[in-house]
Amino acid sequence: MTAQMMRLEVRDELLAIRREPATLFFSVLMPVLFFAMFIGLFGPEDGADAGIIASYGTFAVLAVVMLSPGIGLADARDRGWLRVKRVSGTPLWMTLLAKVIAAIPYALAVLLALTVVAVLVGSMAVNVGVLLRVFVVLVLGAMPFALFSLAVGARAGTTAAAAILNAILMPMVIVSGLWFPHDIMPDWVVSIGQFMPTYHLAQLAQAQVDGGPWLGHLAVLGLTTVVGAIVAALAYRSARP
Repeated sequence: MTAQMMRLEVRDELLAIRREPATLFFSVLMPVLFFAMFIGLFGPEDGADAGIIASYGTFAVLAVVMLSPGIGLADARDRGWLRVKRVSGTPLWMTLLAKVIAAIPYALAVLLALTVVAVLVGSMAVNVGVLLRVFVVLVLGAMPFALFSLAVGARAGTTAAAAILNAILMPMVIVSGLWFPHDIMPDWVVSIGQFMPTYHLAQLAQAQVDGGPWLGHLAVLGLTTVVGAIVAALAYRSARP
């Protein structure tokens, strides 16, 4: 019964995302279009490698995982849908988990789209094993950020949640060097960026490409998960359904 309820919840969430074209555009299509323009103008002349997916893919996945669950939860609260769920006997944790799970196919879709663009526009050589490891790291590593997204969605309305989540995501992406490399940024920006969990997620993905150190980055993401769980739990406890 629980598995069937979860399957129905995930199906409903997938359909809900599809019914929101604005969310799809800003969280899926816009990162791909921006990436195509970026790699076309500034991509390396001798061809890109999977490192560009590790870096920019971090932003693209977070754009899905940070925006979709939180905005979806805020919308469900605004429309009174959470009250309906409560009356129907569906556990709240199942509804929240379904929102996160439903974002995963879209995160994978945006990574596949970036890879196609990198191959066609940036002449990226394809190493299937490396790309699979990068994909797994980015999708799983982005899950802690969904906790913060749900925390915002539990407290803010739909419009406010979208604004707050974008206001959190965009500065983190910029200072973490996901759009532009740290080499061209001021030292103080680099110093701040290296404390961001977004930076450590990108570095963990990059380690799958060049074999660099990864344990410290994994530890930071683990701490991010703990903090995110605490923040989300506090937000859920005080949120109105």
